[in-house]
Amino acid sequence: MLGLLGAVVVTAVISAIALPYAHGLAAFLTAVGARLLSFARLNFGTSAISGLPAMDELGQRIPATLALVLAGTGVALIVGVPLGLLFGAGPLRRSAAPLMQIVAAAPVFCAGLALAYGAAHLLHWPVSINLPVTNAAPIFASNVRDLQLAALPVLMVGLAGAAAVQLALRRAAADSAHQSYRTGLKRMGLSALEIEWIYAVPQVIAGLLSSAGEIMLALLSATVVAEWVFHRPGAADLFVRAVALEDWNMAALILFIFAALTLVIDFLGRIGAYALANEGTPS
Repeated sequence: MLGLLGAVVVTAVISAIALPYAHGLAAFLTAVGARLLSFARLNFGTSAISGLPAMDELGQRIPATLALVLAGTGVALIVGVPLGLLFGAGPLRRSAAPLMQIVAAAPVFCAGLALAYGAAHLLHWPVSINLPVTNAAPIFASNVRDLQLAALPVLMVGLAGAAAVQLALRRAAADSAHQSYRTGLKRMGLSALEIEWIYAVPQVIAGLLSSAGEIMLALLSATVVAEWVFHRPGAADLFVRAVALEDWNMAALILFIFAALTLVIDFLGRIGAYALANEGTPS
């Protein structure tokens, strides 16, 4: 709740920049208070770019971003979970760590451009990077070409999320491998497979869930870049334009939505992690 309240305050501070009288400390604090009162009335101001209510314009854009994040989450789990389990166990952990760190540290923007270049020149895959925004790929795929245009941004977001997923799993697996209860359980006659399945697996899954907020942040960050690079008309693309064109009402509202989504996912993930960690701890 404190995190959401902080997000509201930050949103009001950013949005207050758009008010013409917010010059000087006293006037700016007054503007922040006025924006907080407006938020309490569900009035988020108007877009300086389109002149439409900020909430209405965001409502037209947010489904595309949520669909991209959801599809990217699926790719992240499909790719990241096997990699995390593979490189988090046994002798592969140390040898794979430097390589995975290099891959995870690669800038998402550069990775997106490299993905688009390789797809267009090596696979002759249709890419919407050169299309004007008005002719960009539609929000939801309705035919084969739309699916092809949507595949690259989904893959880009998914791979960024996979890097966060495998990192969380590797951390959890490393912590589980050094737990002191393993020696005692072996002396009690449990096999290594039984120990892993009954105790280690819940703890590893709990470690993944406890990093849900971190994973969501990686997905949203990659979504901002993917929508900009591949001309996807979503809320993340609108956020970049709003900041560039100083549309602070719209930028603040989108930032609040992203922060609230990350905080809620992090909260739910930690609840699930707490339940699983207690189940996976031998008494």
